[in-house]
Amino acid sequence: MGIIKVENIRVFANHGCLKEETAIGSDYRVDIEVKADLKKSSKSDDLSDTVDYVFLNKVVREEMAKPSKLLETVAQRILDRVFKEDSLITKTTIAVSKINPPIGGDVEMVTIKMCQKRKK
Repeated sequence: MGIIKVENIRVFANHGCLKEETAIGSDYRVDIEVKADLKKSSKSDDLSDTVDYVFLNKVVREEMAKPSKLLETVAQRILDRVFKEDSLITKTTIAVSKINPPIGGDVEMVTIKMCQKRKK
């Protein structure tokens, strides 16, 4: 088993419950970690034997581009896609952070973190 992480994916998106948030948009940070069997790829040196981090970045960017009220919703969409589109992944952890959230205070970011294992 092994772990592949893509950290601090920076995107601008239009998520939020307030009308202004979806109209104006804001900055987000996404971190994704996947577990997969990396033994074969460590020997074959072949990209098709591993989880391509370009694929992970692409899924994050595409799903973040679809406005949602809740960060939990966009995180679940990302989880659903990575399991559907890459059979090597056995577990995924995703963290979605809204930078400078409009919550009436000096807050760097708010983060939701979700984990999911592949259903057997």
